[in-house]
Amino acid sequence: MITFDDVLDANRRIADVVQQTPLLTSHALNDLSGNELYFKCENFQRVGAFKIRGAYNKISSLSADQLKRGVVAFSSGNHAQGVALAAKLLNTTAKIVMPNNSPKSKLEATRAYGAQIIMYDFLKESREKIGEKISEEEGRELVPPFNDELIMAGQGTVGLEIFDVIKRLDYVFIPVGGGGLLSGNSISLKYLMSRVKIIGVETEAANDAYQSFRKGAIVTIKPPATIADGMRTTSLGTKTFEVIKAKTDDIILVSDAEVIEAMRWIFSRLKIIVEPTAAVPFAAVLKNELKLKNKRIGIILSGGNIDMDDFFDLLKTKKHD
Repeated sequence: MITFDDVLDANRRIADVVQQTPLLTSHALNDLSGNELYFKCENFQRVGAFKIRGAYNKISSLSADQLKRGVVAFSSGNHAQGVALAAKLLNTTAKIVMPNNSPKSKLEATRAYGAQIIMYDFLKESREKIGEKISEEEGRELVPPFNDELIMAGQGTVGLEIFDVIKRLDYVFIPVGGGGLLSGNSISLKYLMSRVKIIGVETEAANDAYQSFRKGAIVTIKPPATIADGMRTTSLGTKTFEVIKAKTDDIILVSDAEVIEAMRWIFSRLKIIVEPTAAVPFAAVLKNELKLKNKRIGIILSGGNIDMDDFFDLLKTKKHD
């Protein structure tokens, strides 16, 4: 299991590369939720999402010989961009395996950073097998999206920045796909704020982590049909699940409709754009299944990469469709 020292090492490694993203508040959203909310805005991060943290920590740890051979990764979008930019900054090459339903904006951004994209049919093919084959045939270092200690430690640096601004929170709500962001920040935040409760949040269709947490063993689901493309993973990683079991207090679910409503509130009150996956934890705060009142709550907005047409089409949908 990764430790807080691993997160500190990652923070030193990535300090000159990542943005120190803001922690925003809103009186209107506090009143709406009945709690004191702090939004950690990783949508303002380089590549528009937190993923550059883990990707740069991983790739910058490679040897000169490994960097010469290049890297390969698989991702629906944000990790792809993080790997592509990290590879560019470290003067190596990247091949990224991406599903044929990836958002257009994420495909374009990944190409713009200089990566070569290999498309695959997510319903028929395994991205892991494709990535592993490229790694074996070309000698490229595989950079997993979440199930890797260096990736997890890099993502955990979000928690260090939260603590730099506010020293006490009662709860932190974090979106969970493969579990890298949740596991890394469960480590950092539990160390820095011993009494904080860490809540992972998924959409109802992408409920593999929810099932796994309750069963105590990894549950694999079919590719989920959800607007939260960062949650279209089919299972947690073995390494992320180990941390989540030990450090996360609960995992809860929200509907896609509740996510859209959360996006509306974030856009109208914070005046920022987030992708559906990033709005998932705020949707859970609004749903208030845990019956929270007058609590200090951190919410990690994981990214803002969404096609503008898709964003406004979602906001135009009727409430609770």
